[in-house]
Amino acid sequence: MPPPVFRFAPSPNGFLHLGHARSALLNFDLAQQSGGRLLLRIEDIDATRCRPDFERAIYEDLAWLGIAWEQPVRRQSEHLALYREAVDRLARDGLIYPAFESRAEIARMVEEKGRSGAWPRDPDGAPVYPGTGRQLTEAERAQRTRAEAPYALRLDMIAAVARAGPLSWREQGAGPDGETGDVPARPEQWGDVILARKDTPTSYHLSVVIDDALQGVTHVVRGEDLFWATGVHRLLQELLGLPQPVYRHHALVLDDAGQKLSKSTRSTALRDLRAGGATPAEIRRLVGINPS
Repeated sequence: MPPPVFRFAPSPNGFLHLGHARSALLNFDLAQQSGGRLLLRIEDIDATRCRPDFERAIYEDLAWLGIAWEQPVRRQSEHLALYREAVDRLARDGLIYPAFESRAEIARMVEEKGRSGAWPRDPDGAPVYPGTGRQLTEAERAQRTRAEAPYALRLDMIAAVARAGPLSWREQGAGPDGETGDVPARPEQWGDVILARKDTPTSYHLSVVIDDALQGVTHVVRGEDLFWATGVHRLLQELLGLPQPVYRHHALVLDDAGQKLSKSTRSTALRDLRAGGATPAEIRRLVGINPS
C-alpha cells in the first residue's frame, strides 16, 4: 500500500500566524508518524493580494519550525489552464451559469427579499446568493457577455446536487458540533457557489479539489472553519470524477476575543514571534502540539 500523502496549502497574501503553525505542524507530525509524505502547495490564484515576499516568508517560517516538505512546490498560478478545463467540463454538463450582479447589487437583492422573512445564510454566516443569474435567458447572457460586463461563474447547486445524489465524507477529526465518522455532505447550504470569475479561471473550492487529486493527497488536515465547505468539495469531486481523501478538521487558534486569527494580527505572526525570541518548541506549546 502506498504511503499516505498530506499537504499544507497556505496562500501568500500575508505572513503566517499561529493558526497556520498548528495546521502545518499537525500535517508534518502525522506524515512522519505514518511514514507518509508531506507536500507544500502555494495557493496564489488571487493575483491582487498574493506577493512574492509573502511566499518567501512561508518557506522561511516553515523551515524555522523544523518542517520539511517534498520538492517541487506546486504553485496554483502555474496551472490555471487545468482549472479552466474543469470549468469548461462543468459548463458542457449544464452545471454552470454566469452571474453579472455586483456585490452591492446582490446585497440590495438580499435586503429586499429579506423583508418578507429571514433570508438563508451559508455556514459562514453570509447571505446565500438569490440565484437571479440562473433566470437569465441565453440571449440575455450573450448580450451582457458581448458588452464585456464582469461576471462570476456559479455552480447551479440544484442541478449539481440532483446529478450527484447523496454524498458524505470520512471525518477523522470533529466538526463544530462534534460531527465525526461518516458525515453527510450538505453542499446546498452554500447556494450557487462561485467557481470562477471572468478574469480568474478558478476559485478556492475548485482548485483545491483538483490539486488534491492531481497530487495524490490522501489525507486533508485543516482548520474546522472549513468543515462544512467539505460538502462543496465532495460535490465537485463527484461531478469531476475525482478521488476523495480522508478529512481531519482541527480546532482553530483563537485570539483573546475568541475570534479566528487573521494575517493582519501581527502579535501572532510567526516572523514577529521569532524576532521576539520565541523558539520552535515554544510555538508548539502555544498551539497545543507536543514537541515531536
